[in-house]
Amino acid sequence: MTIDQKFIHQLVNVTSKAAIASYQFIGKKDKISADKAAVDSMRTELNQMNINGEIVIGEGELDEAPMLYIGEKVGTTLGPEIDIAVDPLEGTNFVANNLPGALSVISIAEKNNLFNAPETYMEKISAKVKEKGVIDLDYTVKKNIFNLSEYLNKKPESIKACVMDRPRHKDIIEELNRIGVKIKLITDGDVMGALFVTDKKYKVDIFLGIGGGPEGVLAAAALDAYNCHFQGRFLFDTDDDKNRANKMGIKDLTKKYELNEIIRGDSIFCATGITSGDLVSGIKIKNKKFVSETFITHKSSGIKKIIKNIDNRWDWLILKIY
Repeated sequence: MTIDQKFIHQLVNVTSKAAIASYQFIGKKDKISADKAAVDSMRTELNQMNINGEIVIGEGELDEAPMLYIGEKVGTTLGPEIDIAVDPLEGTNFVANNLPGALSVISIAEKNNLFNAPETYMEKISAKVKEKGVIDLDYTVKKNIFNLSEYLNKKPESIKACVMDRPRHKDIIEELNRIGVKIKLITDGDVMGALFVTDKKYKVDIFLGIGGGPEGVLAAAALDAYNCHFQGRFLFDTDDDKNRANKMGIKDLTKKYELNEIIRGDSIFCATGITSGDLVSGIKIKNKKFVSETFITHKSSGIKKIIKNIDNRWDWLILKIY
């Protein structure tokens, strides 16, 4: 089974409207209201789609989130069974403080083909490498960099790594500095960080570090349409984390997941910019109309492009096709 291309336009409508909903909170220091606006909008739009959808990556468990919680059913039920991963506002701090890189993100896959990730941290690594064994979570930082430099025919000093700027990454950053690798530090948004390896224009060769598990699944969904290597390993630090994993059917708590174990079959990924970043431009107002840009992939058709949506009409302008 493949997912009909018609859902691309419908999902762009979903993320564009969620992005526009949170736009009003840019720079207002209110990340909670910004997130709620995006969530409310996304849920409303999803429930108008002719799908039988289930949220597998969402805003939390049922007792933690009133909307778009894990297990929530969305859509009219008059359509295919679909697994859905959402991050209505990735980069809440970016919106609250008017910083670049906030996104509204969604991915869909065929039923039972999208990993139901627990709300915990994930160790992850990605690079535009098709072959296995070049990079690996079990390798040292040094081995990953030297393997990648040999594969790309670059000097280690010419490699650029993207890492989230967190205290937990102190050792990784220090090792990268010892090797002489160029480093791109990001403060939030590790979905976007993982996507930097997809195209030479972003000038990032490898993404590594620890971020959110749900965000790791969303990143894998986008990378699935590229010849990229991705690995993730969940980190269960507390008894609550371990018990939750067991309830979700995760038996091996130290398992290293390959991309095709996180997402299988056909998929669509959409990320609409709220504030402008390296991936896409943010929401703009032109002639009293909202203008948004969305990064999309559709695995089965090979579509990988950025489109512009004007005032939520089906007025599509292809900006770039990779």
